[in-house]
This record gives sequence, structure tokens and C-alpha cells, in this order.
Amino acid sequence: MSSWSNNTKVTEFILLGLTDDPILEKILFGVFLGIYVITMAGNLCMILLIRTNSHLQTPMYFFLGHLSFVDVCYSTNITPKMLNNFLSDQKTISYAGCFTQCLLFIALVITEFYILASMALDRYVAICSPLHYSTRMSKNTCISLVAFPYIYGFLNGLSQALLTFHLSFCGSLEINHFYCADPPLIMLACSDTYVKKMAMFIVAGFTLSSSLFIILLSYLFIFAAILRIRSAEGRHKAFSTCGSHLTTVTIFYGTLFCMYLRPPSEKSIEESKVIAVFYTFLSPMLNPLIYSLRNKDVIHALKQVIRGSLCCKAVV
Repeated sequence: MSSWSNNTKVTEFILLGLTDDPILEKILFGVFLGIYVITMAGNLCMILLIRTNSHLQTPMYFFLGHLSFVDVCYSTNITPKMLNNFLSDQKTISYAGCFTQCLLFIALVITEFYILASMALDRYVAICSPLHYSTRMSKNTCISLVAFPYIYGFLNGLSQALLTFHLSFCGSLEINHFYCADPPLIMLACSDTYVKKMAMFIVAGFTLSSSLFIILLSYLFIFAAILRIRSAEGRHKAFSTCGSHLTTVTIFYGTLFCMYLRPPSEKSIEESKVIAVFYTFLSPMLNPLIYSLRNKDVIHALKQVIRGSLCCKAVV
């Protein structure tokens, strides 16, 4: 019998989550609900500001808007099901739901990698070639730099999910994680996982290294250009435009390097659940805060919105 026909017998999986303590589950429900609300409010506010404020119609904010959109999708793909399982005795996810969650997770992670790389290229052109910025970062160029991550991310997510769910699952169906992640799913398979493991390491390794190479090379040229600026004020201004992006890159890449560039094992799966909390929940929540608190243009746009709403209330 083929592995695909074996898979048709599997109708659902069980997500073990972060804990099986009922009291701790209620506490975690409150914590992660709060994080999710802040994440959605922060990122949707960022998208709305960028789309409605004329001062934020630049390539940098175009990419930032898409980063916020990916973070909204990324968080929504995992959090609602996780919150439901905190309050439910049946911590199950359907086969189709697990496939969709796995596909979207991989697709969105890869998309975020390359959007961060596109943002690094944008900063490189802005600082190293300011006179040609408007021509080199034209509307068509920006659209291309955003379209590629979405298309490449979706195709990789689909291919990786198909490889995972082509495996036979004939034993335990308990996924030792809070979402349908590749490493714990592979450990449940009772068919040969060599092809899947190789594909996962190749895609993860190539995606991490290629996107990080673009970022590091961009910043190598950026730092060289900044050091040539004579005035301290000019250097500080150039550095300030890169600080938020570098902070986001450090959080996102650091945690994912720890999780994916090692073979799946019981110990690594337990550790990866803790690591996954950082990039699945904290990174999407912190991104709009990092970019807004360190960015005068965003703060100014936010003040304009607040003043406008207060004026409207005063008139009413």
C-alpha cells in the first residue's frame, strides 16, 4: 500500500502544546491572548498608517507595510488554534488544518526572510547611492522585490508540506509542539524520511544563508559608507535608519538558526518549542514597536492621526 493511501486514514493530529497543566494553561491563555491582541493592533495600525499617510509613501515603508502584513498572517496562522487548545480538552487539529498550518508557516517564514533582505537592499541604496535612490528603487523594482518573496515562499511552503504529508503516519499522532511544525511531524512518520529531511535542510540552509548573505553584504557596504561621512550628526542619522532593521533581523534569524539547522530529536523538539515562542509570538509583536518607537516619521504620522481623531471628537 502506498504512503499516500496510508495517509488517507489519518483524519486528525493531537497537539501536545506547551504544557498539560490545566492551571498553567489558563494563565498561558491570558498571556498569549494579550500578545496576540498587541500583535494585531500594532501591525494593523502600522499598515493603516503607511497606506493613509502621504509622508510614508516611500520604498522603506512599502516594505515595512508588507513585513507587518506577513506578521499578521504569521501570527494568525498559529495563535487562534493554540488559544482554543488551551481551553479545550480535545487538543486536536484536522489533517487538512495541519497541512494548511504547515504550508503557511513555512511560506510566511521564507517570505519574511526575503522581505528583510529587500529592506536591507533598500537601506544600501538609500545610504550608498542617495542621488540615484528614486530611480533605482522605483515602484516596479519595489513590487518585484516584494513579489519574489511571496511567490518563492509559497512554492517552497507547498513543496515542503507535500513532502511531509506524503509520509506514512501509522503510529502515534501526538505532535510534540503547539503547531504543526516539520521536525515533530517527521518524528511521527513510520516511512522513510531521508528525502524529506534532506529537502528540509537544503531549503532551510539555502534560505537562511542566501537571505542573510544579502543582508550582511548590504550592511558591509552601508557601514563602509557611513564611516566615510565626516559629520557625527550625519553618521548618527545614517545609523538610526538601520537600527530598527538590524534589531528585527537579529531576533528573527537568531532564533530560527537555533531551531532548524540541527537534526530533529526529542531533546531538540522540546528546546525548539521554547525557541519557537520567540519568533512565533514575540517577533511579530515587537516589530511594529521597534519600528515605531525608533522612527520619527512613524511617530509624527501617529500624532497626526491622534490629533485628527481628537479634533473630530471636539467638533462633535
